[in-house]
Amino acid sequence: MAIHIDKTTGLIRLTTKNTEYQMKIDDHGVLQHIWYGGFVNTDMSYLTKYGDVGFSGNPYDVGDDRSYSLDTLPLEYACAGTGDYRIPAVCVTHADGSRVLDLRYEDCRVYAGKYSIPGLPAVYAEEDEAQTLEITLKDIASEVRAVLRYGVMETEDVITRNVKICSGSGAVMLNRAASLCLDLPDGDWDWIHFHGRHMCERMPERRRLLHGIQESSSMRGTTSHQQNCSVILCSPDCTEERGRCIGACLVYSGSFQTQLEYDQLEQTRLIMGLHPELFAWRLETHSEFETPEVILSCSEKGLAQLSHNFHRVIREHICRGNYQYAERPVLINSWEAVYFDFDTDKIVKIARDAAELGVDMLVLDDGWFGERDDDCSGLGDWFVNEKKLPGGLGGLAESIKALGMKFGLWLEPEMVSENSDLYRAHPDWAIRIPGRRPTRGRCQLLLDLSRREVQDYLFDAISKILSSADISYIKWDMNRSICDWYSEELEPAGQRELPHRYVLGLYSLLERLTREFPDVLWEGCSGGGGRFDAGMLYYCPQIWCSDDTDAYERSKIQYGTSFFYPISAVGSHVSTVPNHQTGRVTSLKTRGITAMAGSFGYELNPDALTAWEKEEIREQIRRFKNDRQLIHNGNYYRLTDPMTQNASFWSFVSEDLSEVLVQGMIFRTEPNRKQAALRLAGLDENAVYVNKETGETWSGSALMRGGILLPRPWGDYFGVEIHLEKEGNA
Repeated sequence: MAIHIDKTTGLIRLTTKNTEYQMKIDDHGVLQHIWYGGFVNTDMSYLTKYGDVGFSGNPYDVGDDRSYSLDTLPLEYACAGTGDYRIPAVCVTHADGSRVLDLRYEDCRVYAGKYSIPGLPAVYAEEDEAQTLEITLKDIASEVRAVLRYGVMETEDVITRNVKICSGSGAVMLNRAASLCLDLPDGDWDWIHFHGRHMCERMPERRRLLHGIQESSSMRGTTSHQQNCSVILCSPDCTEERGRCIGACLVYSGSFQTQLEYDQLEQTRLIMGLHPELFAWRLETHSEFETPEVILSCSEKGLAQLSHNFHRVIREHICRGNYQYAERPVLINSWEAVYFDFDTDKIVKIARDAAELGVDMLVLDDGWFGERDDDCSGLGDWFVNEKKLPGGLGGLAESIKALGMKFGLWLEPEMVSENSDLYRAHPDWAIRIPGRRPTRGRCQLLLDLSRREVQDYLFDAISKILSSADISYIKWDMNRSICDWYSEELEPAGQRELPHRYVLGLYSLLERLTREFPDVLWEGCSGGGGRFDAGMLYYCPQIWCSDDTDAYERSKIQYGTSFFYPISAVGSHVSTVPNHQTGRVTSLKTRGITAMAGSFGYELNPDALTAWEKEEIREQIRRFKNDRQLIHNGNYYRLTDPMTQNASFWSFVSEDLSEVLVQGMIFRTEPNRKQAALRLAGLDENAVYVNKETGETWSGSALMRGGILLPRPWGDYFGVEIHLEKEGNA
């Protein structure tokens, strides 16, 4: 059993393979958080002893006991207005205008399997793979309830969190509803968040907690390039291989807020969920609101183990569909080859040349629809531009299929151009405030996906496209942040519901399309990595990692991405040089090695390649296809920190420890340096490993403690790939 409830003492324990999570119902019905870490097999409430802390008030029902304060206790779900002056997890406005919510324990229940959330993506599991705990808390002065749900996945070392807020017999306004509240009585933590910008996403930044509140958030309508909806707390001595760390990842694709408060007693509170600046929800009588889910995991063995926990649960219990485990095709995308300037002959020529190199699929990017010769027109008009493609997509797809390749297509369904037939017919479908000029992004506006008729239009239009030709892949792009929040369908008092309703509409549309077209490989994209989150991975098993295809920059972007997201989810391609985003020149070998740490492909024109480059690409594709299962399903290890070191190296180790692929690059070459050694990780220390290329052998212990010698680099951005196999025991 993963869930243990002692009704006599009020202690609730959730156990996974390596961790224990404790809560306790105290004598006043307050649900306290007691412990999250390794196994302790002891009621850890003995650590939560407090004296009279000045200016920390006391609930009325504790009488003269000044040592009991909600302002100091570690709470499982903190409320606003109760004398707890730290960040609240939930806040409501009652009919009388008051904003106090004092939630106390009412009951709980346990059942086999994993809960689901209507209209929202969530971790899924079979009945024998998970247990669910539901704890109901009730306000002492109203009928408002909060149902705290915990999905305990013992084997995966994961606990999921979600909250359902119920109004009872009176309507209330829900102003804040976090998915996760985690109070840690000890405050000696570093925190890692993942910041960035377009073409520079998920840069890890590690800092000691400061007294007060620190925040990572997005108010852009998406999880954003600027901050990712994931966070790590780790002990100051935590490394890849050792130390305690806790990770939290929000399964959501809209605006979010993560806040950390290091309080007056040097305790830490972590709050994660919907951003309250872009949220309010009127709960009518006897109605409910469900928060998005948070995936929570803890490791006592460092950051690598924490990442493995998240990789496994996202790959096996978030990603779905026919491509969850299937080998992904090696593709070539037309964008950097021809941009908007193409016709049928040009696309078929690219496909023919790519087929000779071993590429499996051609993807036709932007410009094939409506009156679309630049990025200022045509969005929303999802019909083929037959001036470019006479006969439509069907004939083109058949020509490509005749070459032994599959055919894929780019879409940007959430957007509309003012210069489009759709906008001229339905200007009210765009998100914009009446009487105000809208803010444009990339010369485009957004469709109001909260409206069912907009969802229906997009479903019908995309279905017609997918039914008109043999299309195996869709790249779903989204190229701007959202503002000017307003919907013609909502009353003035309900406009703050629109940001969340937009995301619900997006999910509803994606659910319908992925069910209707299960054989299509759906790839998410938002200007690259602007919506790289577990919510989108529920519908799209891979996401274009970044619009920056420069190998050096990508090594850092993919490094940050790897802390939470599995390699199989990372869209990564080889592009031409000088790179179209940075102008940097790196070798074709280095570009190939970097792109292999993902779902592999190319962004270039094969006709511009030399004979030598074509042969190199054939060899890259052969190697990737040979190693694809190891790359996508093996354990991933970060071997260096490219943010601080002169190299970026990583490895893939098979589950049975019999095969190892080491990849990476040395950034800058320096003369008169001794040959560098790279320490490996995750091997069988008692085994002998052989280099498949050179025949050299080492013990696993030597490779992990001493390392493997890297070749001497020649030139900057020097790519290295080493393939090891287990030969026997040392």
